[in-house]
Amino acid sequence: MHILESIRIALRSLWANKLRSVLTLLGVVIGVAAVIAVVTFVSGINDYVAKKIFNLGADVFIVSKMSAVETNVDHFLEAEKRKDIVLDDYEAVRAACLHCEYVGAMMRGSGKVKHNEQSISDTTVEGITPAIATIVDTDLTSGRMLNETDLNNHSQVAVVGTDIVEHVLDNTDPLGQEIRIDGWSYQVIGVGKKKGKTLGQSADNYVLIPITVYLKQYGAHNNSISIWGKAFTTGAPLSQAIDESRAGLRVRRHDRPGADDSFEIETNESLLGIWSGLSNTFFMATIGIAAVSLVVGGIVIMNIMLVAVTERTREIGIRKALGARRDDVLMQFLIEALTLSLIGGALGVLSGVTFAEVVTALIGMPSSIKLWAVAAGLFVAASVGIFFGVYPARKAARLDPIVALRFEM
Repeated sequence: MHILESIRIALRSLWANKLRSVLTLLGVVIGVAAVIAVVTFVSGINDYVAKKIFNLGADVFIVSKMSAVETNVDHFLEAEKRKDIVLDDYEAVRAACLHCEYVGAMMRGSGKVKHNEQSISDTTVEGITPAIATIVDTDLTSGRMLNETDLNNHSQVAVVGTDIVEHVLDNTDPLGQEIRIDGWSYQVIGVGKKKGKTLGQSADNYVLIPITVYLKQYGAHNNSISIWGKAFTTGAPLSQAIDESRAGLRVRRHDRPGADDSFEIETNESLLGIWSGLSNTFFMATIGIAAVSLVVGGIVIMNIMLVAVTERTREIGIRKALGARRDDVLMQFLIEALTLSLIGGALGVLSGVTFAEVVTALIGMPSSIKLWAVAAGLFVAASVGIFFGVYPARKAARLDPIVALRFEM
């Protein structure tokens, strides 16, 4: 009952001084809410990146001029000086990689799609070889995918995303209709399956055209292709397919023996590793900022508890005169400080989760609530309360009962 009584006294004190209580708990609430929101967003984005963006599969690799996620400025500047990867490089990899089931090439840009008076901007325009659709698992709802005949004949045909059908073609039957991509005419031969949004941006505003036509329309100058390879699912490991591709490409690009590759080869594992490093850095930086808020909140709690000790000096004297021991008074004030901080922690958890859910609903930012993060938030809040409540509690416990009974406010 002693613990329950201390909790009841703490709650009664909070209720009696509502404004002071809000200001006291504000630092803890903000700190815990920031931690919960950051963990929720980082976890959600990590899950999304793993499943939707870098989900290449364990048997896929990408060859590119520079890394898709570059963190070193010097390496970035050095990579920019490399020769572009061209279709002849793609053919070299295709010939060298004997353990590749598929090898494809891709170029990507953005453009404007128009049909009659309807148009849509910022459309992702991808020039691809047919194997790319197989490697990245592109599903269609109608029509057909680009094939080798389209590639070899430079056919001006396109597979479009659902945004093109909805906003440009007015939801009419798109197959056989003509659209214009940056002024060039293309015939729609297929429609991709709806993907939804990626980090708040539509993933269905795209067109796929033969890479040979892409080069013809946009030119090869300052446009480096990426080469995608998919190793056989049985037999040789991915590393062997990568080694074959690297050897063939080094010969083709005349890389000197012992010199670094003039290109990057990345896998799902390497891309996720880079992303994980970036997200962890962001996470730690934000946690550091939140820690400052928690420290401020803890100092405010300590200050308020010191005020409470002063206000309740006569009460402490009476309790000691009636037989309360130092440990009893110490525990009472520690429990009150802990109750304060736990209430702030609970409000912080609720605020952080609510904020994350609202942001997700408004802009589609991926979020994932982790139970361990909720438990960690409450634990941190409790730790702050105990740490900053020790001094006021010890001061209350050491009060001389005779002096305390004579105290006048």
